[in-house]
Amino acid sequence: MPDYAPFEEPGRKHPARGVLISSQEPTIVFLTVCTKDRQPWLARQSVHDALKKIWLSTDTWFVGDYLLMPDHIHLFCAPRDFTITLQRWVSFWKREFSCLHLPETGEWLWNFWDTRLRRSENYTQKWNYVRENPARAGLVKKPDDWPFQGQMNVLTW
Repeated sequence: MPDYAPFEEPGRKHPARGVLISSQEPTIVFLTVCTKDRQPWLARQSVHDALKKIWLSTDTWFVGDYLLMPDHIHLFCAPRDFTITLQRWVSFWKREFSCLHLPETGEWLWNFWDTRLRRSENYTQKWNYVRENPARAGLVKKPDDWPFQGQMNVLTW
């Protein structure tokens, strides 16, 4: 029996969690949050209104442009309170939403996907791609026709 460990691929098996927040440079995060089992309950006016109200109720992270698809949300956000992590903020608003018990809604997937933007042009490129999602999915003819999108704050680079 050899006394050495079996070969393993070097590097990470999972992406690092957490967003580097710096007061020295802009921190804008592109965030995607999905429903559990990709259930299509998000694209409703009641959900849209509730999420906007919850996002406005917290002063820890700013929401910039956002778009609700039936089974996931894309949004851009930036910290206002540098002591509150992205994980904590997302957990807060998902919990607040779930406590509303809106009819015909479901559960959130427990995790989310995030990436910190490195250049100002990334925001514009990613937002243009995101806003075309409903048209690519055949839900509307033109991106501007999708009612479940908006901008809550201008996030400046």
